Amino acid sequence: MRLVFLSYNYSAQINSPEEWIDKIGFYTGWAKIMAKEHAIFRIDQIDYEGDIERDGIRYHFVKDKDSIQYLPHKLNRFVKSLKPDGVLVSSFLFPIQVLLLRRCLGKNVKILVQNHAEKPSSGLKRSIQKIASHSVDAFLFNSFESGMQWVQNGNIDSPEKIFELPEVSSLFYPLEKSLALEKTQVTGSPVFLWVGRLNHNKDPKTALSAFIKFSECEPGAKLYFIYQTEELLPELKAMVEKSTLKEKIFFIGKVPHHQLLYWFNSADFFISASHYEGSGTALCEAMSCGCIPILSNILSFRTINGDSGLFFEPGNPEDLFGILKKTSQMDMAKEKARVLSHFNNENSFDSISNKFQKIAASF
Repeated sequence: MRLVFLSYNYSAQINSPEEWIDKIGFYTGWAKIMAKEHAIFRIDQIDYEGDIERDGIRYHFVKDKDSIQYLPHKLNRFVKSLKPDGVLVSSFLFPIQVLLLRRCLGKNVKILVQNHAEKPSSGLKRSIQKIASHSVDAFLFNSFESGMQWVQNGNIDSPEKIFELPEVSSLFYPLEKSLALEKTQVTGSPVFLWVGRLNHNKDPKTALSAFIKFSECEPGAKLYFIYQTEELLPELKAMVEKSTLKEKIFFIGKVPHHQLLYWFNSADFFISASHYEGSGTALCEAMSCGCIPILSNILSFRTINGDSGLFFEPGNPEDLFGILKKTSQMDMAKEKARVLSHFNNENSFDSISNKFQKIAASF
């Protein structure tokens, strides 16, 4: 198979191919596995022109100003020159470009489109997406239900084109906890970890409210917050100030991504209270380290996590408090093993590669 991964998005802020390849590592791991047996190409648009090969994948970096508009003729002709059997387009936010790609490639090359947590468009764009969907052979969504929302909304022409494929996986792995603790200096038993923005959608206030109540009956428990944005940080700190838990709740802030390996391996539980999520990158990373997830009961988390971990009603601190109490009686070693098993079987790069190849062979 000759497969081209194609993005019509232009990331002008990045001018280093190495930086870009490292940045998208949680997307490309399964392509590296496929590259052992297939010809794999990536076409990405950053502030750099040139080619590079890494892990068997041939990367082509272009700065095609045309493609930022609606008529990427040069870019599409380059895709055709690679003589692909299939092209995997990143996102359906570029329906006109997809229409032109089909015209350029002809009818024999398979076109697949991967959703990256985008919601269905409305108005004129919805109509254009519906027309363009006739040119697409398959749409890949994190969950079948998410794809059906696009069909029911009138953006995609047929439910038969919807396939389920995890969007991302994780480069992390389990470590001896003592080694991780040397790096993080985390203390407490059990240890809970939050990784994500501090905004209303992520809803850290629900997580913190439940933990404050839980810590009254579990005095050894500690909660650590790692976050990229600080929208609700003043409110969260005010909640802690009103409690008697200043030595049990820690606001760490940003940490370099590679160091999250040690944080996930230092924690017993990973908490996420999101009202909406797409790829669930932090969740995948937590699971790959055996960190037990405690999650809001939303579609994407259910799809990623299956029956491992624990779920609570979104925005309901009382329900989360009840879930936290269950952790006191949990066999954590057994549950950790179950989380790791589920991740390896359903969300690892090997698993995604196998699933994609079955999808590609089905039409």
